[in-house]
Amino acid sequence: MRDAERCRTGESAPLVAQNDKGFDGLIPQLFTSLPALNEAVSCLAQTTTYFTGCFSDYAVEPSTRDSGDSVVHAQELETFSSVQTEDTVISDHPFSSESTSTLAESSSLVNATSANHVGIARATAGDPSENTGVIVHSNHNGQNGISMFQGAEAILVMRIIWSTEFSQSLKTKNLRLIERAQRTVRGSADDIGWLKRDPEMPPVEDGTEKFAEILDNIRHGLHMLPNTMVYLLVPGLFSNHGPLYFVSTKTSFSKLGLTCHIAKIHSEASVEKNAKEIKDYIEEIYWGSKKRVLLLGHSKGGVDAAAALSIYWSDLKDKVAGLAIAQSPYGGSPIASDILREGQLGDYVNIRKLMEILICKVIKGDMQALEDLTYKRRKEFLKKHHLPRELPVVSFHTEAGITPAVLATLSHIAHAELPLTAPLSDGQPARLPVVMPLGAVMAACAQLLRVRYSEKSDGVVARCDAEAPGSVVVRPKRKLDHAWMVYSSLNDDPSEADAAQVCEALLTLVVEVGQKKRRELSMKDE
Repeated sequence: MRDAERCRTGESAPLVAQNDKGFDGLIPQLFTSLPALNEAVSCLAQTTTYFTGCFSDYAVEPSTRDSGDSVVHAQELETFSSVQTEDTVISDHPFSSESTSTLAESSSLVNATSANHVGIARATAGDPSENTGVIVHSNHNGQNGISMFQGAEAILVMRIIWSTEFSQSLKTKNLRLIERAQRTVRGSADDIGWLKRDPEMPPVEDGTEKFAEILDNIRHGLHMLPNTMVYLLVPGLFSNHGPLYFVSTKTSFSKLGLTCHIAKIHSEASVEKNAKEIKDYIEEIYWGSKKRVLLLGHSKGGVDAAAALSIYWSDLKDKVAGLAIAQSPYGGSPIASDILREGQLGDYVNIRKLMEILICKVIKGDMQALEDLTYKRRKEFLKKHHLPRELPVVSFHTEAGITPAVLATLSHIAHAELPLTAPLSDGQPARLPVVMPLGAVMAACAQLLRVRYSEKSDGVVARCDAEAPGSVVVRPKRKLDHAWMVYSSLNDDPSEADAAQVCEALLTLVVEVGQKKRRELSMKDE
């Protein structure tokens, strides 16, 4: 009855009951370890606090049904804790003062929690305007529960963000691998012949028949090159290390009484650097002889010469008569591109590193010289610099042969003097020819380009990339590799034209194309 009165008046029942005479002898036998019981009560009180804290926010809703449920839940929690404590703990058991203090603290913690929770529920069931302080109190009591849920939510958000970033990173890496594989498989297939596909580039004109006619006249002793011009031969890549580069052509021109020079440029330098040197070379020749200059460039030399006329045409237009480019990668070279392009052959067999060592360390050149011959660099350059339309230009390209006879061909690139032997009758020391199987190398490269890209080439330059837009193009059927134009072979066929005669025919065709352009311009002016 006294306990019921306390519940109705709001007083909390003590965890340790007063002396009840009916249980004096039974208590010592049932509870022999009061400290363990105290720990259980303390744990129960903490658990009750945790649950009331977790569910305290539900008491704040102003719904009558929810508030009623909250009161019931709170009363159940209070009754549960009070009943458990009253039924378990008996006051007549002898215990120490330390245990009494611990048990009293646990009892007060349970009662405070229950009273707070009931107070929140009652305030919620009443006027909502009076709940402000209660809500704050409830949030304070439920801080641990709210913090727990907020921490779990933050961890979940972090995991979602991390998973998204990881997925995006993995997707990016996969795309890069796919792109690299595509570049490896495609190589230069999409770049070869881009000059012909570009609608902004002017069309070319076929001059093969006219060239064949001029070459036949030269072979029969009819030479038509005027001596009123100076002929400048521009060598290509690695020409500084081939002493006989263009030498036979210059010697032949000198026998005809023509003034001919070989441009002394650093062939392993960049295109723009050589363009400036060629421009200075032309001006020096013009101011010294008062004759216009007719240029013939081979391989990279043709690219360098065209760059000089494209960039400095305003300074050179009265000093230059025309340009012939022979076997020049005017649109770019698949060999240079495949060596330097990421994901290509240079990545797997260290060709790029070997070329860098050869050009930069051994021959003291610039790697930019090779990079300027890639399709990417040629596209960038030609978008900014075009050949002048009034300039007469002739393009010449060939296809390398791959027959067994070609594989045994040796090219004469230099000669070594033998001072220890007796001099010849003319007083000159004996010379030993230095030869290399350049024909076999070019044939192997041409076969590689034929198998991979189905393109005809001279071993270095694809035929479709050697045609300058707006030029007169010569496409001979004779099989000639990239080195034939500048280095004589030990087994040349005397029934065929040699390199010097081909160069003479090309320059003669440039002269005729220039005369035709001048007539067309004069007719337009009239």
